[in-house]
Amino acid sequence: MNPLQSDSLPPSYFDKLYSEDPDPWKFETREYEANKYAATIAALPKERYRSAFEIGGSIGVLTQKLQERCDSLLSIDVSNLAQNRAKERCQHLSNVKFQIMRVPEQYPDQMFDLTLVSEVGYYWSWEDLKKSQQCILEHLEPGGHLLLVHWTLYARDYPLSGDEVHNSFFELAPNKLRHLKGQRVQHLKDQRQEEYRLDLFERV
Repeated sequence: MNPLQSDSLPPSYFDKLYSEDPDPWKFETREYEANKYAATIAALPKERYRSAFEIGGSIGVLTQKLQERCDSLLSIDVSNLAQNRAKERCQHLSNVKFQIMRVPEQYPDQMFDLTLVSEVGYYWSWEDLKKSQQCILEHLEPGGHLLLVHWTLYARDYPLSGDEVHNSFFELAPNKLRHLKGQRVQHLKDQRQEEYRLDLFERV
C-alpha cells in the first residue's frame, strides 16, 4: 500500500474548492454525474429505507434523489459552503437532516439500514479508511445495505484510489459484509463502468 499522500484531505481543501466554484465537480450539469446518480439509485435493492446515512453529501444533488427512497436521511459533509447549498436545495424536504461532521473522528450515535459512501472514500488516509470501516460496521443494522460508488481514475491530490477503497471493503467479506452480486440484485449486472465503480454490500 503506497498512498499518494499519507493524510486525509482536510476540510480546508474542500472549502477552497467550493469558494472558487460552487459546483467544482459539476454535479449539477455533467451527463456523467447524472448517469452515475441514476445507477446509484437503481442499485438500491429495497424500495424504502427507514434510516439512511450519506457520508459526504456535498451540494446535495444526490441527496435530493436519495431521499425519495428514505423515511429519514442524514447527510453529512465537512464543508459548510457545500452543505449550505445542499440545505437550500432540500429545504422543502422534511425527511432530510444535515450535519457538519468529519468521519472517522465523528460519527452519528444511531443505527442505519443504509449507508452511502459516494465519491468520498479516496479522500481518507489508509488509517482513516480502516477506522471509517469500523464505524460504518458498528452503525449498520444486520441486513442493512452499504453502497459504495467511486471514480476510479488517477487523481493527484487523493490519498487513495477508488479501487483501493472498494477492495478494502471486500476484505471484510464474508464474515462482516456480504457482497451482493448481479445474480441477486438485477441492477448490478454491470458494476464497473469506464470511469467509476459501484459495489453493494449487506451487513452480516
